[in-house]
Amino acid sequence: MASATNAFGQSIGLPLPDWKPATLPPREPMDGRYAQLEPLAPAHAEALHAANTRDDGRMWTYMAYGPFATLADYRAWVDEYSAGKDPLFFTIVDKARGPVGVASHMRIDPRGGVIEVGHLAYSPLLQKTPAATEAMFLMMQRAFALGYRRYEWKCDSLNAPSRRAAQRYGFSYEGIFRQAVVYKGRSRDTAWFSILDSEWPALKAAFERWLAPDNFDAGGQQKASLVSLTAPLLKAKDPG
Repeated sequence: MASATNAFGQSIGLPLPDWKPATLPPREPMDGRYAQLEPLAPAHAEALHAANTRDDGRMWTYMAYGPFATLADYRAWVDEYSAGKDPLFFTIVDKARGPVGVASHMRIDPRGGVIEVGHLAYSPLLQKTPAATEAMFLMMQRAFALGYRRYEWKCDSLNAPSRRAAQRYGFSYEGIFRQAVVYKGRSRDTAWFSILDSEWPALKAAFERWLAPDNFDAGGQQKASLVSLTAPLLKAKDPG
């Protein structure tokens, strides 16, 4: 990290004379080519629960809640969390399939310019689709447009798919916080990843290239993988 020096000869962080706090993310939709993100609402509960039932339970292993045995249980969760401001939940609507997943902005710190993406519950209908990737792009794009300097991804260090996803989306690895969380009666070490505002323009271009219609053949298969576009941009790679 670059530094300056104060009157005592001590190294200090570089000054930010023009820094202004970021703006709180609005409860407003985000629209893309393959996906739309809508503020989570009770009206989404039935469709989301139906999509989630296609999973055998493994999508909830590293979440602090779930699985939900009944629609009533899931509806109660949606009723509680759809009204919150932090986490601020969004329903991921695949334009070809309807509501198929959930994600949130969370740990929102406008004064420090830091925001995290989390609570990703991707049903099997959303996993490994262009809509899944575009949803993450739209959430990043909003965060940096609102003036955030740092965009975070954190997960259980044992959640290998999440760690791979973070790198694919262009998050640089920062390390492991040991015994950081207790959830579902067990201990969690947390893997940390981030994207900085200075890194966003190049990543944005990589996402736009990947999401472009001409990157997919007639069968919908990608020509250039996203990881091939983002890997060269990572500041640090996950050794796990």
